[in-house]
Amino acid sequence: MTFCLAIQVDDGVIALADTRISKGSEILSKTKLAGHSIAGHSFFTMTSGLRSIRDKALIYFEEDLATRTDPPRRLYQLANAFGEQLRRVKAEDAASLAATRLAFNLHAIIGGRLADDKAATLFLIYPEGNWIEVNAASPYFAIGRTSYGLPLLARNISHQMPLNEAAAWALVAFDMTAESVSDVDYPIDVAIMKREATNIARMRYTRDELKPLTDGLYAAIRNEVRALPDVWINALLHPPPGGNSKD
Repeated sequence: MTFCLAIQVDDGVIALADTRISKGSEILSKTKLAGHSIAGHSFFTMTSGLRSIRDKALIYFEEDLATRTDPPRRLYQLANAFGEQLRRVKAEDAASLAATRLAFNLHAIIGGRLADDKAATLFLIYPEGNWIEVNAASPYFAIGRTSYGLPLLARNISHQMPLNEAAAWALVAFDMTAESVSDVDYPIDVAIMKREATNIARMRYTRDELKPLTDGLYAAIRNEVRALPDVWINALLHPPPGGNSKD
């Protein structure tokens, strides 16, 4: 399975993806966050779904971009181009996948900034090839194993927060997911593109590298829980004579 998350804030975008791949009995690390460049500008792709669909769609996508005489100047044009190649792969492979009871399934996130984009942005592309753009009311996209981190993101992510804070929440959402399931794990790839930048900064982090940070986080959470007022539970912990049941 996969965990891919991208967040857009006023200062730019951040993307985080795990690298775990299950291949039969093998556990491998493979990049799910790929960097690309076109006409001096950078963008990234992240995918969740069948690896064979992902690899084929990306090869077709990169080949299409390489042969164009008029490279895209807006990120939505790249979203259109990826959607076209995804539909091409579906036309070629959906029937044979269905014959083996495999659904054609690939979600993708494209993020970055091209020449005519005012700021770095994000697009979520569905298996059918259509897409939506991120917005201030819902400033993130998550694909793959998302259920463990989404409540945390929904309560805390704001379009106005700085990039470093968005990165911290992305790490928390990922780490909680990795602690809850066996098919999402470190190392993680992280990419950041500032609002008006033309290049993306990327790094890979191992569990050991981030363990002091995540251990400190959970210690802080435990301390905050211990400090919570207990008025709400006192009636149950110390019931008055005769009880206080409201049944």
